Amino acid sequence: MEVIEQLRQMAIQASHKAYSPYSKALVGSALITTDGQLYSGCNVENSSFGATVCAERVAIFKAVSEKEMRVAKIYVYTSAGWPPCGICRQVLSEFADPELEVIIGDKSGTIKTMSFKDLMPLAFEPNEYHRR
Repeated sequence: MEVIEQLRQMAIQASHKAYSPYSKALVGSALITTDGQLYSGCNVENSSFGATVCAERVAIFKAVSEKEMRVAKIYVYTSAGWPPCGICRQVLSEFADPELEVIIGDKSGTIKTMSFKDLMPLAFEPNEYHRR
């Protein structure tokens, strides 16, 4: 199975596990690290809203918790094809190169693929701390 299709299937499966009693939005994400490891995540909402964690961050945090520090590709799935939110984009900037492939998919099978630098131009990256 092609990597993008595998990520899509993992993201769709993860979306079915979403805890979203408030927005009803079922979001799933799957990623592959530069070492070839696969991780997925779903959104987990909270009644305070600020404590909600998006699917992309769940997948990234699962990878990082296993010492997988570089994301090679990430697939984000919602029925409507929503892109990652701003907080998720900022978290991605910590663990991805500007050429990271971001894939956004919807229920009809339509996908949009772009580099991270196109999704988040002028990202505040970890190396900014070294430019004083």
